[in-house]
Amino acid sequence: MRNVRLSVVSAGLSAPSSTRLLADRLTDATRRALEDSGHTVDVSIVEVRELAADIARNLTLGSPTPAVENALDAVSRADGLIAVTPVFSASYSGLFKSFFDLLDPAALTGTPVLAAATGGTARHSLVLEHALRPLFAYLHAATVPTGVFAATEDWGTAGDAHTADLPTRIRRAALELARLVTSQVTDEPGEGEEPGRTAEVVPFAEQLAALGHTPWSREG
Repeated sequence: MRNVRLSVVSAGLSAPSSTRLLADRLTDATRRALEDSGHTVDVSIVEVRELAADIARNLTLGSPTPAVENALDAVSRADGLIAVTPVFSASYSGLFKSFFDLLDPAALTGTPVLAAATGGTARHSLVLEHALRPLFAYLHAATVPTGVFAATEDWGTAGDAHTADLPTRIRRAALELARLVTSQVTDEPGEGEEPGRTAEVVPFAEQLAALGHTPWSREG
């Protein structure tokens, strides 16, 4: 059993908001999946709306407030991240992006991320692919295969013949995140390796030389 640190970034602008509602449902489903696999879970919620003034001050003056530092630290140290944004002008919100602009570019390297978004119409659902996935790819995070988009009509409906209902998508994405987090936090060093160290990388030229070839040789 391991303790898992799950961080949740919600960028809704109103209170209450459908963005926070989706974040909470994804968090509950992920927590259940992790607990079912024998882990304890600590959840930290970053409500970006509450940090709006601090984020703007940090971007313009370069001096983070304690609240921003605590939020960035929670995200940086997380074993798994759930990130949810409303859709504005066919992309993530400016406030959502501004928060991640403050994050060290290497802070999420290898971190499992579940990306999600909310919008008024399903026509915005591709925001997951053309905006959120590239953002987290740039940050070298490991985004789970299933992203979750919730349009207004998704709440309380069963979907249609071509689209799974929202609760099903939430469960599937949460299970993918839990499995990826579990595989990382329970990963043990292999035989002959020391904890916290990676296996030695042998240059390709040396591997060829060991086989009696040189990198520029041709097999006749």
